[in-house]
Amino acid sequence: MNKLRIDDVENAVQPAAVMRQLTDPLGTTDLAINYYELEPGDSFAFAYHNHEVQEEVFYIQEGTATFETEDGPIVVEEGELIRFDRGEFQRGWNRGDDRVRALALGAPLAYGEQRKLRYCSNCDEQTHNRLASENGDTTIVAYCTNCGGQTGEWYEGSMQGEVP
Repeated sequence: MNKLRIDDVENAVQPAAVMRQLTDPLGTTDLAINYYELEPGDSFAFAYHNHEVQEEVFYIQEGTATFETEDGPIVVEEGELIRFDRGEFQRGWNRGDDRVRALALGAPLAYGEQRKLRYCSNCDEQTHNRLASENGDTTIVAYCTNCGGQTGEWYEGSMQGEVP
């Protein structure tokens, strides 16, 4: 048995005001667990993406999240859950004025191949991207795999970073 306080887990550099990775501190071996707090405009993920082998469930504890999906935007309100199957593209946002608090659960623990799509102004379209840690892991930068152009940057103290 492992017990922890979410506030005792270090905040990760993400496009969310707060993202605490709970998997390792809890010692789970088959389930990924992440806690999020999104300010207005924040996102759960760096890009519109999918997971090859992992299904993902988001439980919205407080506020309202809007998920981009292949079927269009889906609004998920406080007390609701949404599940994304393996291979299904999605990206969740806080499009409202109030903070969003949520848990994300993924199983199995491994993602498999993950496809990330972001808008590239050089290519003028959604393109595949790769993420790179820079400045001693205090900065995450997204690069278009077609042209190499930068499509986003996130760093400690400022989680906003859609387009440089």
